[in-house]
Amino acid sequence: MRLQEIGHSIRRARIGRGLTQSELAQGAGLSRATVNRLEMGNFPDLGVQKLQALLEDVGLTLALLPSPKTRKPDYIRLASTAASVSFKEALTEAELIRALLSGKIPSGRRPHFRKLFEEVGSNLMRGLVSEVSRWSKPGKVEKSIAAIANIVGATERIPQWLTTA
Repeated sequence: MRLQEIGHSIRRARIGRGLTQSELAQGAGLSRATVNRLEMGNFPDLGVQKLQALLEDVGLTLALLPSPKTRKPDYIRLASTAASVSFKEALTEAELIRALLSGKIPSGRRPHFRKLFEEVGSNLMRGLVSEVSRWSKPGKVEKSIAAIANIVGATERIPQWLTTA
């Protein structure tokens, strides 16, 4: 489970309980900005104690379960690996997720995104869009991809990913 998935679950539970981000943050001893960044998938890391405090305030718990015997493809890992081929420094999964949720390219990663958009197959990109979209508002990832593709000058194949995702 990725931190972005946890953040999205916290957001759903917070809204379900009728809490504002400020109220949740105050109850967990965090800033509203921290809660916002976690919910938006832009928080790089969060300690276990802080996470537990947030989860308790929204009526959730963290559970460890055995991994399923058969796994679906991890499109995020596959895409970050494909984008990193031929580069000294890799595009991390966290950088890829943050970019797809925010529409902002991490420093020094423009070539990685250009390679991703120009060389990766449509099935992988549709899977990536589908996987990351679970943690955002509908259409947000598609808008981010279009913005990033425009920045790196790789807009040719984008429509086929976005219209059939």
